Amino acid sequence: MHRPQFHRFHQGDRVLPFTSQEYDVRLKGLRQAMAQTGLDAVVLTSMHNIAYYSGFLYCAFGRPYALVVTPTDSVTISAGIDAAQPWRRGHGDNITYTDWERNNYWRAIASVTGANTALGYEADHMTLAQKTLMDSFLSPTRAIDVAPATMRQRMHKSPAEIDLIRHGAQVADVGGYAIREAIKPGVREIDVAMAGRDAMELEIAQRFPDAEYRDTWVWFQSGINTDGAHNPVTARVLERGDILSLNTFPMISGYYTALERTLFVQEVDDASRAIWDSNVAAHEYGMSLLKPGVSCAEVTEQINVFFAERDLLQYRTFGYGHSFGILSHYYGREAGLELREDIDTVLEPGMVISMEPMLTIPEGAPGAGGYREHDILVITEDGNENITGYPYGPDFNVVG
Repeated sequence: MHRPQFHRFHQGDRVLPFTSQEYDVRLKGLRQAMAQTGLDAVVLTSMHNIAYYSGFLYCAFGRPYALVVTPTDSVTISAGIDAAQPWRRGHGDNITYTDWERNNYWRAIASVTGANTALGYEADHMTLAQKTLMDSFLSPTRAIDVAPATMRQRMHKSPAEIDLIRHGAQVADVGGYAIREAIKPGVREIDVAMAGRDAMELEIAQRFPDAEYRDTWVWFQSGINTDGAHNPVTARVLERGDILSLNTFPMISGYYTALERTLFVQEVDDASRAIWDSNVAAHEYGMSLLKPGVSCAEVTEQINVFFAERDLLQYRTFGYGHSFGILSHYYGREAGLELREDIDTVLEPGMVISMEPMLTIPEGAPGAGGYREHDILVITEDGNENITGYPYGPDFNVVG
C-alpha cells in the first residue's frame, strides 16, 4: 500500500472568524515586510501567528504546525490527526502531513518553500531541534527572524478585530455579573469560577453560533490566594470579610479579553478600603493617560510617581497593562505593547491596551491581599474608548 508523506484532504464548508478579505490584508502586510528584507518565504510556527494570518488555531499535542507564506501562496501545514478541520477553519491552502515517516512535516513545508531560499522564521518560538531540521531540509541561503515584524503588525487592530474584541469585553462582563451573583460565605472558589465560565461560554455560543468553543476560563481567588495575578482556582471556602479577585477570560476564535476586579465578601475593613481606594484612583488616573503620542514607558513612570507619593509603589507587582488581540495565557504576547519601564512603544489609534494596576499587601499587614482593577481601552484619534462595562470599586463590589 502506498502511503504518502503528505497530501491534501479538504472537505466541508469553510468557516472563518473574519472575512477572506481581512486575511488577505494581513498577508499583504506580511508580504511587504518580506519584500523589505528580501525573503522568498516565511515559515510561521506559533499558534498566534498561524491564527492571525490564517484563522486556524491549532492543538499541538506534541505535533508541529506551520503556515508557509510566499509572495503568491499561503499554506497551513497540519497533522493527519486533524483531518480536514484545519482546512475548514483556515484561509488559503492546506497540506496534511502523515506520521508514518519521521519529519514528513518538513517535507511538506519544503514542497511549498523549495530549498536554498531566503527564509523567515519565528526565533522566539522555534526550538533548537526544529531549527536544526529546518536548516537540514530547507537549506536556506539565509534565515531571518520575522517575529518582531509580525508582532508590530498584530499591535495595530483592524476595525473587524476591534469589533470582535468589543464582543469579548461584553462577554467578560457577563461572566463578571454571574460571578458576583454566586459569591457568598461558605461557597468554594471553584464553584464561583464555574458559574462565570459557564455563563461566558453560553454567551459566546449565542453571539457566535458558527465558532469553535474552547479555552474560556476564570481565575477567581480569595484571601491569601489573591496575592498573585495568575494564581489558579482552589477549593478554598469564602469567608465574611475576604478580599476577592475576579478574573474572567473569554476566548473567541483565539482572541482573548479580560475583566478583573477587586471585591470583598459582605464587608471591607478600613485599612483594606484605603488601599482599594488608592488602587482605584491609580486605575482612573492611568486610563486618563492612554492617548496617542504617549509612550508605554511614560505612562508607567507617571503611575509610578502616583503610587510613590502615596507610599505604595513598593507593593506594585507587575506592569500596568498590555495589548489585546490574538493571545492567551499559553500562547502569544505582544510584548512590545506593555505598560512597563523598558517599553518605548508610542500609543497609536487602533491599538488596544488594558489598564490594570495591582498592589499586593503581604500577609500580616493591614489591608493584606492583592488589589487589581482592569479595563480594556481602544486608542482613538484623540484619546481612548473604554469598552469594559462592569463597575469597579467598593460601591458595587462589596457583595454576598
